[in-house]
Amino acid sequence: MEYLIKQYPLESGALEIQYIEEFFGEFPRKKTAREIVARLKDREFLILMAEAPLPDDPGMVVPVSFKVVHEIRADETEPKLVDLVGRLEDSVQFEGRKVLYSWIGGTRRDWRGQGHFRALTEESEAWAHAAGFHEVVVKTKNRFYDMRGTLDQLEFDVVKYEFNSTYNGEPKVYLTFPTRPSFVKWRSHIRSVVFAY
Repeated sequence: MEYLIKQYPLESGALEIQYIEEFFGEFPRKKTAREIVARLKDREFLILMAEAPLPDDPGMVVPVSFKVVHEIRADETEPKLVDLVGRLEDSVQFEGRKVLYSWIGGTRRDWRGQGHFRALTEESEAWAHAAGFHEVVVKTKNRFYDMRGTLDQLEFDVVKYEFNSTYNGEPKVYLTFPTRPSFVKWRSHIRSVVFAY
C-alpha cells in the first residue's frame, strides 16, 4: 500500500490539526491552533498528515492521520517541557545532542490498522536523521495499547515507566529510538510526500 503524506508549514498545519482532532473521541482536551503555533514557533519541527480516499467515495481524499514532532532541549523554558526534560534526565542525554520529541498524533478510528500512523512515524524518522537528530523520544500512557503496539513494532525501547498508584491505566511510558541510518533504512513502507501551502 502506498501512503500519501503532506508536510505542512506552521500556521496551516496547526489549523489542520485543530480540525482533525475533532474526530478523536479519546483525547480529553483538543489542542488549539494557537497552542500548536506557540509550542513550535521557535524550534525545529515537522507537521505531517496522511490522507486517504473515503471508502464510499474514492474520489474524495480526507486527512486520516497526523503526527507532530519537535526539537526538545536541555534548557527548555516552557513548564511542560521543563518537566519532561527533568523526568528524562536519567534516561536521555540532552547535552551536546539533538533530541526530537514525538509530541502529538493519531489516526481516525475508521482508518486504524492500515499503517497510516506507522508511515508518518517512518517519514518523521527519516526527516530526523537528515536533520541531524540523534534520538527520538515518545511519551505515552500505559492504557494506549494501540500506540504501544505500533511503537513496539517500530522497535522503540522503553527507557522509563512511571507508575501511578491511583489508576492502573494512567502510568506513563517513555520510549526512545536512535536515528542511525541502519535503523531508518530498513523501514520499507512506500510513501509519497508532498508539501502543503
